[in-house]
Amino acid sequence: MKTSRRFLVFLLCLLLLPVLSAAAQDSIAFQRARSLQHGINTSIWFAQRSSYPVEELETFTTLQDLTLIHNMGFDHIRLSIDPGPLEPWLYSGKPTPFLTELDKVVHAALADHLSVIVDIHPSDEFKATLFQGSGGVQHFAMLWSALAAHYAPVDPDHIFFEILNEPEQSDPYRWMGVQATLAAAIRHAAPQNTIIATAAHYSGVPDLLQLQPLADPNVIYTFHDYEPFPFTHQGATWTMPESRFEHGIPYPSTPENVAPELSEEPTLQGQLFIDQYGWDRWNAARIDDYVGYAEKWAQLHQVPVYCGEFGSYGLVAPPASRVQWIHDMRVALENHHIGWAMWDYQTPFGVVSKASGVTTPNLDVLKALGLHAPQP
Repeated sequence: MKTSRRFLVFLLCLLLLPVLSAAAQDSIAFQRARSLQHGINTSIWFAQRSSYPVEELETFTTLQDLTLIHNMGFDHIRLSIDPGPLEPWLYSGKPTPFLTELDKVVHAALADHLSVIVDIHPSDEFKATLFQGSGGVQHFAMLWSALAAHYAPVDPDHIFFEILNEPEQSDPYRWMGVQATLAAAIRHAAPQNTIIATAAHYSGVPDLLQLQPLADPNVIYTFHDYEPFPFTHQGATWTMPESRFEHGIPYPSTPENVAPELSEEPTLQGQLFIDQYGWDRWNAARIDDYVGYAEKWAQLHQVPVYCGEFGSYGLVAPPASRVQWIHDMRVALENHHIGWAMWDYQTPFGVVSKASGVTTPNLDVLKALGLHAPQP
């Protein structure tokens, strides 16, 4: 009798699964995720600087750049924000030049039909304070509460609150507790806005698979994907030592096409790094399989997922290989129904270059992203 009842319950669950899935897909988080399909990160503007003079905030990336972003076919920006310069406003309650310029950008982006992800993108030192007791978390929750309340009345359908970029927390369970506290502070201040949550460490796909979703239904879950790292970060000086001396590493990878680069590596560690990349045989099919795990996680938990960063450092990468990788990543994400934001608007990761006051879109990168030359 008990076995029969269990079977009936199991059968009922199977019958209800499509209904539950359809209801989830119609939730506000899924609806709003549809406005985050083709985005671009706007870094080193309101974050990742040692200081933020108004002149640089007005000229590094400009309001005209936002119009260009829209005209190239992007539908949103992921706007990196350093929480440090918000502190004077938090304590005084009076607008500061940093916040005033930030408001201009948010409103201009919305006017250009771009959704905005308010991405808190702090220094490593700031993130470290979140994992040294409860004081840092409570302070950050207070800051998020003020910022969420500030933007909550503007446009809840098109302003998203991303809790924290790449938490760098080695304990995923502690991070889930910290994130829940921060999400609750945001939700109390902004009942209607959609929150963007992430996993521990550097928000990679393996990190996402360990994450348990928040109780809040109005949440999108983000991950970053820079795999294969030996290709995407070749020549990068700020990351692992094996990447620093790399140059000219091709994509797709085979043992044969990386072999000529082994002799250029000054260390055995670097040689092994490249050799393994060759034997891993990264190509479009492998990227698609890897990204597919993010979709499987989303289906398991009936929540929307979003790729907030993917990109290739273009300083020494072969241009044709870089374009091919960007294309394969974009196609894989779209095959798995995942919206994205490429890293980055400018800098060596960028979709545009700037020189002598002239901004030049990279048409090959735009094509790889499925977008187009700017439309007037």
